[in-house]
Amino acid sequence: MRGIVVWPEAERDIADAALWYEARAQGLGFDFLRLVDACLSDIRRTPGRFPVVHRDLRRALLRRFPYGVFFTSDDDTVRVIACLHVRRDPRAWSDRLRRDR
Repeated sequence: MRGIVVWPEAERDIADAALWYEARAQGLGFDFLRLVDACLSDIRRTPGRFPVVHRDLRRALLRRFPYGVFFTSDDDTVRVIACLHVRRDPRAWSDRLRRDR
């Protein structure tokens, strides 16, 4: 099974979104985290089933929340570079991807 590496920026994206949702309604932040975890499990099992959005960058959409998990993968590792609101400026993930190259 592939390993998964969540970049620190992506961890901050996830934490910030969970806090934002929790401030709106008790338990909503937990629901967000639960669905992120389920999405990461799906990505880890079958990363190739998610669409390519730029070169080797793929995006998995969360259920119920307007967020996408942006990642790259090879035979051994999935690298999660961002978890962003789908209407956010795409330069946020592209800047991160460029720094890794």
